[in-house]
Amino acid sequence: MAGTPGSQGHARLVSGRTFEDYEHDLMLKSAVERQFQILGEALNRLSRVDSETAEKVPDLPRIVAFRNVLVHGYATIDDALVWEVARTRVHGLVDSLERLLSEAPEA
Repeated sequence: MAGTPGSQGHARLVSGRTFEDYEHDLMLKSAVERQFQILGEALNRLSRVDSETAEKVPDLPRIVAFRNVLVHGYATIDDALVWEVARTRVHGLVDSLERLLSEAPEA
């Protein structure tokens, strides 16, 4: 399942971009943060409906907490952290999620 639209979309958002681009481009910043919000909400829902599968998602509680900070502004959002996660962590998570999907029984 490599190359699904989600992973391609993420790659397009951050590919060839710098942290300075992220800091100064409101549309880029909004898009990256929105993708984290969607991902965090989806994983939060997964944890409520299928805890067994949710336990297989690396760092699920941290992802949901990250989403909550972005949505509710519990603290000042650390742009450097958001960018670092977008550049270095999302691809591995997408790979893990694609692997889980490929192992799921057909509905």
